[in-house]
Amino acid sequence: MTEVLVIGAAGKTGRAVTRALLARAVTVRAAVRPGSTSPVYAGPSVHVVPLDLLSGTGLPVAVAGVDAVYHLAPNVHPDEVGIARRVAEAAAAEGISRFAFHSVLHPDDASMPHHLRKAEAEQVVRSTIATTTVLRPAAYHQNLVDAALSGRMVVPYSLDSAFTNVDLDDVAEVAALVLTQEGHEGATHDLAGPEVLSVRDLAARAGDVLGRTVEAVELDRDAWASGPGASLPEQAREELLAMFRSYDRDGLVGDPATLRGLLGREPRTWTDVLRDAVTA
Repeated sequence: MTEVLVIGAAGKTGRAVTRALLARAVTVRAAVRPGSTSPVYAGPSVHVVPLDLLSGTGLPVAVAGVDAVYHLAPNVHPDEVGIARRVAEAAAAEGISRFAFHSVLHPDDASMPHHLRKAEAEQVVRSTIATTTVLRPAAYHQNLVDAALSGRMVVPYSLDSAFTNVDLDDVAEVAALVLTQEGHEGATHDLAGPEVLSVRDLAARAGDVLGRTVEAVELDRDAWASGPGASLPEQAREELLAMFRSYDRDGLVGDPATLRGLLGREPRTWTDVLRDAVTA
C-alpha cells in the first residue's frame, strides 16, 4: 500500500484519518474543496488535491494512481447519495477495489433523514464497488470536549439519553487498518465506544477529571433553532432537529465488541480523551 485518497481531508475526521495513515507510512492524497483555506494534517507525505464533490470536477485526477479511497461526505449534505455515486464510479473506473465509506451508526433509523441518506449511499457505493468496507461510527467524544473544558455542556436533547460515544482517533485507527490490510473487503463495522453514558454522566465524569463542576444544560430546541441552528440551511436545521428528537427517545447506542476486536485493545473512554485534552 503506497497512497490513499482521503476525501474531506480538511475536516476533523479527514485530519484524524490522515494522521493514522501517516503512522503506517502511507502517502496521503488529501482532497479538499477548491479554494479551501481549512488546514489538512500536514506532512511530507501529504499531497493536497482540489476536488469539487458536487460537480465531480477534479475526481479523475484525485483518484488516478491511488491504491485506496476513504470517502466521507460533508455533514448533513442533501446530495450525499449523488456525491457517493460520483466518487465510487470514478474509483471504479480507475480500477480501485479498496474503498472505505464513512457512514453512521444506525443508518436505517427512519427517524433521522440524514441517516437514511447514509444508508442509501452505502447501497450505491456497494453496488458500484462490491468490496467496499463500511464504517459506522457513533458520535465522537471530541464533539463535547471543548464544552466540557469550558465547564458547561449545552445540548438540545435530553440530558439522560444514553450514548456510546467513540474516540475519533480510534475510528481513524480502524480506517487506516481497513485501508491497508486485507480481510475487510465487503465488511460493515459498527464503531461504538465502550461505555453507555448520558450527557449528565459525561458532565459528572468531566468534573472528576477537571476537579471542578461541569454543568449539563438542556437547551430548548426552539432556542437552538433560533440561535446556534439559525445560520444553517433550512433542510440541515430540520434534519438536526429530527435527530435531537430521536436522541430524546432512543439516544444512540451500539455494541463496542467490533471496535474492541478491530483495535485489539480496549477502546478509549471519555475519561481517556478528556485527560489527553487537559494535557494538551
